Amino acid sequence: MTAPLTPPHQPQPNDPWQAPPSGSHAVPGEEPGGAERRTELRQGALIAAVLTVAGVVLGLLWLWLAPRVPLVSDDTAVFLKNSEGEEAIGADGTFVLLGLAFGLVSGAAVFLLRRRGGIPLVVGLALGGLLGSLLAWGIGTWFGPTSDVVAHAKEVGQGVTFDAPLELHAVGAAMLAWPIAAMIVHLGLTALFGPRDPEPEWGTFHGATAFYEAPPAEPGSAFGPKPGPAEEQGSLDGRPSDGPGTARP
Repeated sequence: MTAPLTPPHQPQPNDPWQAPPSGSHAVPGEEPGGAERRTELRQGALIAAVLTVAGVVLGLLWLWLAPRVPLVSDDTAVFLKNSEGEEAIGADGTFVLLGLAFGLVSGAAVFLLRRRGGIPLVVGLALGGLLGSLLAWGIGTWFGPTSDVVAHAKEVGQGVTFDAPLELHAVGAAMLAWPIAAMIVHLGLTALFGPRDPEPEWGTFHGATAFYEAPPAEPGSAFGPKPGPAEEQGSLDGRPSDGPGTARP
């Protein structure tokens, strides 16, 4: 009888190449604690308050830079002095451009002050930009030309040119220009230059020696020992061979 064939190589349970070492473990990134979270909330609220106050500057700049719409009156009504003028849309465009500039500056400033970022900071940017835009709109219309056009026309007299009240026609675009620009700039700078999360680290593993043991080759394979003449004869007769030194009846 021939010896049974060697079973294919099975991985050993203590093989260091098959399973991670028992003494190793992944070190996850540290989660921000409660104190750090409260600090981020305070910073987000402070950013929203500062940007809201900065809306005063935006409103004064809009009042100064926005083009005026000239009006003229007669005995019956008030008319545009230049019916083909673009001063009306110029006021909206000026407010939007100023909002984009304020968003660019505020987003970059917040990133430079705190490079790590965080959701409270982004929320503070968005909320502060929106409140600042609303405040700027109110300041521009309040300190600009009066909204009582009829009374103003009677005051200046017939045929005298006067300025129309400062208004916004595209209110949605004007109010969202500052917060959207601030969030895009801050998120872009954080993605490009912000700190990266640490990669998981494996703990130190001692007492293991890595080695590789080739599986034993099966008899008759390309890398195993070739059978002798007696084994070949036994294979041809259809009977198992007892080895080269065994006598047969």
